[in-house]
Amino acid sequence: MKVLVVGSTGFIGSYVMDCLVRYKDISIIATTRSLRKAKKFSWFNDKKINVIEFDISQTGSDVFKILRKPDAMIHLAWDGLPDYKNMMHIEQNLYKNYFFLRDMISGGLKDLTITGTCFEYGLKNGCLSEEIKTDPVTSYAIAKDSLRRFLQELQKTKKFNLIWSRLFYVYGNGQSPKSLLSQLDAAINNKEKVFNMSGGEQLRDYLPIEKLAEYIVKIALQNKITGIINCCSGKPISIRNLIENYIKERNANIRLNFGYYPYPDYEPMAFWGDNLKLKKIIGQEQ
Repeated sequence: MKVLVVGSTGFIGSYVMDCLVRYKDISIIATTRSLRKAKKFSWFNDKKINVIEFDISQTGSDVFKILRKPDAMIHLAWDGLPDYKNMMHIEQNLYKNYFFLRDMISGGLKDLTITGTCFEYGLKNGCLSEEIKTDPVTSYAIAKDSLRRFLQELQKTKKFNLIWSRLFYVYGNGQSPKSLLSQLDAAINNKEKVFNMSGGEQLRDYLPIEKLAEYIVKIALQNKITGIINCCSGKPISIRNLIENYIKERNANIRLNFGYYPYPDYEPMAFWGDNLKLKKIIGQEQ
């Protein structure tokens, strides 16, 4: 089986690559906008990987052929994160991604797995199942939700399997320096005495990046369950507990200044994912 990974050198993509190379019966095509960046990863010299310097704005009728006619594709590329409110997600990312995916499908791609976001659900509290109607409130979430709808509409005229892997929260090495735990790491490393944060009472659904990548690969390498699939732990944890546990793991001495920042206006206070579909795919493995 030949699997194409678009966005192989991104935070999630690099871990997905590490996971995929462990499958002996799979050959991998990886796209990157920078071969120099790709060479920094341990998987770059693996013999079963064909790395192609490519940008998804290079659309056209021959794009499927250029990318070696993969049997399946894991699409992870998306610019501009974590600036969720930037209009570029709608004005640029949405159409650039759609036209690329449309051309891949028109060329012959039959199995597509693409990552969505829990922000598509909007400001809903509680346990969120895939059947809940989406109501996005940020440019990023609107663009992702629209892309999914575009692809579902395309299925009416083109025959292909679509898996929309809706991601919740993730943490791990290599994450954006603007992310919460990356900022905490920087504060600890700089021996700061105080870490400013929100009240910390929000309930969220977190996965370590290694586990998230494993789930994305397992979701992509099957086609019994398609459509929208929440990729999450299914277990809510407060931001406060997450931070306090992380400080203990690092054996750090830093005081948390709760309430310094207001709660984000684009997230509900308490939400997590229903992962029953995911459990069926991974065989109840957690």
